[in-house]
Amino acid sequence: MLFSSVFSAAASALFFSMSLVQAAPTAGGSLAVTNGDLVTFSYSTTDPNEKNWIGVYHASGGGPVNGEKVSESLIWDWAPANQGTLRLDVTTFEPGQYVAFFLARDGYKSLASPVNFNVPKPAPQQLSFIISQMTLHNARQKDAYTAKLAGLVAGGNGGVRFAKESGASWVQVSADGTLSGTPSGSDGDANVVVSATAGGAKSTLKINIPVKKTGTPLVSQFRVMTFNLWIGGTRVNNYHNKQIKFLVESNVDIVGVQEATGDHPKRIANALGWYYYSGGDLGIISRYPIVAEHGHVSASIGVRIALDGTATQINFWDAHLSAYPYGPYDFCVDNRDINYVIRREGESGRTQQVIDTLKAMAPQIAAANNVPVILMGDTNAPSHLDWTNEARDLHCGFGGVPWPTSVKPMEAGLIDSFRVAHPDPVAVPGNTWSPLYPFADGATGRPEPQDRIDIIYHAGKLAVVDSQVVFVGTPKLYGQHQNNEWTSDHAAVITTYRL
Repeated sequence: MLFSSVFSAAASALFFSMSLVQAAPTAGGSLAVTNGDLVTFSYSTTDPNEKNWIGVYHASGGGPVNGEKVSESLIWDWAPANQGTLRLDVTTFEPGQYVAFFLARDGYKSLASPVNFNVPKPAPQQLSFIISQMTLHNARQKDAYTAKLAGLVAGGNGGVRFAKESGASWVQVSADGTLSGTPSGSDGDANVVVSATAGGAKSTLKINIPVKKTGTPLVSQFRVMTFNLWIGGTRVNNYHNKQIKFLVESNVDIVGVQEATGDHPKRIANALGWYYYSGGDLGIISRYPIVAEHGHVSASIGVRIALDGTATQINFWDAHLSAYPYGPYDFCVDNRDINYVIRREGESGRTQQVIDTLKAMAPQIAAANNVPVILMGDTNAPSHLDWTNEARDLHCGFGGVPWPTSVKPMEAGLIDSFRVAHPDPVAVPGNTWSPLYPFADGATGRPEPQDRIDIIYHAGKLAVVDSQVVFVGTPKLYGQHQNNEWTSDHAAVITTYRL
């Protein structure tokens, strides 16, 4: 979910400066990049609007042409004033040439001439693994095994060499960080210590590899997560390392991410050595191979993932529905009735987005007893399983609300995994919006409605072992959030399934 107040926050600091090639501004508007510790865009316009925005693209192409969209921006933010500054975090960008556009009213009409800038190579950092220990994907006796570790290292300035320090004899580690080998018929779980060295510096990582017996399923239980990144995580300092640490410690197998426009799914997958697929502001990141892509459908993307070759596969969908108008505000702020709110759900686009996604999924849902299917994401709307008459005191006195974004998936044959694990919405509300916003402005303003808007559905022969709402530590509220260990304004949800 996006709030306009979110965009007043400063982006993470950059540890390099920007060089500038600036085009002449068009009449009535200007855009410039200033050097310094932060990448700061200075802008002005005679046509201010809360939906004016600045987006960054590769200089080689992808930016808007003649007021028309060509591709998604790599990173963006609102620029609503008639004059102001905006900071965007490009610390994860590859070195090279980029271009920024100042665009009007959530569209692609330019308010000023674009400006080009260069992202140079970052200064060398101290060599270290981002995490100290990690469990990798499952191996099986007598089956060849491989994993990639190079993305887990920070620093070293590109000259890092990897080696095996100790551990299971069947495991080999190449200089480029590729771990490989074949466990024998008598090998159990493997523990290995891997080192990374560069320029006299050294760091080590403890690895655990679960080894399944020959002739048994490679995966009998797996964990999935829905995770709204909050504009890639860029609102929090050192977000990349914090995200990787969180995902590793969560020991999840498949993650659906939202608010991931640009290269964020690729960035995370490369760090973990996993597979990924992305489209729009969505990404699916998997320990296990993605063997088919179902494409980008309305506000969702889908893939097929092989958990155990052709023996065990799942269809997996990730969605991010439109944010506004937001139903709980209609109820809790404007005191509207149910008919009004449900009509506005249709106006938001969410209802049609769900219908479109379920239509694309329909053949898979029908065949889910053969190949299970999962749909997850940020619905930007509550569930009818939460807004019950019994739970009306949690929802501004309203109950029995048939939210279309949850009713329609269940009518299509999907099951809400969290409510399987926690059927009582009064005892366990499961709110995911928002650990940073108990009030509209963070620590101040009107009370912010708290709801479960990040949901994991499934169909087929999957048993819910557990489902939990998760975040790291005790996040400081919006406005004081920049150094949080938790990098989002949503909580994440993890469901554990048994096949």
